[in-house]
Amino acid sequence: MRWEPGTKDRLRAAALDLFATHGYEQTTAAEIAQSVGLTERTFFRHFGDKRDVLFDGQADYLQAYTEGVEAAPQDASAFEMISSALAAVAGRFGEDRRPYSRIRKQIIDANPALAERELHKRSEAAATLAAALHARGVAEPTATLAAESGATAFGIAFTQWVRADETRTMAEIIDDVLAQLRSFAVPRRADHPARKLKV
Repeated sequence: MRWEPGTKDRLRAAALDLFATHGYEQTTAAEIAQSVGLTERTFFRHFGDKRDVLFDGQADYLQAYTEGVEAAPQDASAFEMISSALAAVAGRFGEDRRPYSRIRKQIIDANPALAERELHKRSEAAATLAAALHARGVAEPTATLAAESGATAFGIAFTQWVRADETRTMAEIIDDVLAQLRSFAVPRRADHPARKLKV
C-alpha cells in the first residue's frame, strides 16, 4: 500500500489543531488520524507517538549545527563557529514556519512533560555543538562554554521570533542576540579598565 504524499504533514497539522483546541493530554493518536480520514495504524507509520508530532525533525536541526561549525573558516574562533552554526539553523526557520512554531510553543508551554522534553532538546543542541567544536580542535572548557552559550542564544532568539508582535527574521534576531552576547563576554576595555585586586 502506497502512502499518500503529504500524509505526514497532514497528520502534523491535524494534531496541532487538536492539541490547541482540545488539549494535548485529551487528544489521542486515533483522533488525529481520523480527523484527516486516516487510520491509527497510518499515524504510527509516521510517528512513534503523539509527542513525536511536536519534536519530529530534531536530527535535521542537529545536523545543521554540525554543518554550520564545519563551514566556518579555518581560522575561525569558537564564537565565530557558533555564529556559523546558528546561521545554518536559522535558515530552517522561514516565515512560513512561524505560525506553526507559535502554536507549537503554546502547546509545549502548557504541558510540563513537553516543556521538559523541549529543555532536553537544548541539551542535545549544546552537546552537538560541543562535539563539532572538539572536531575543529577547540579545547575545553572553551568548547563547552561556547556550545552552551550558543544553545542558550538560539533558545532566546526562538522565544523572541515566535512573539505575536515580532516581524524580524530568525537570522536578524540571532544576529542581535549574538551581538549582545559578544558585548557581554568581551566588554570594551574603556568600559572595564584593568585594576588590581585587593587581597
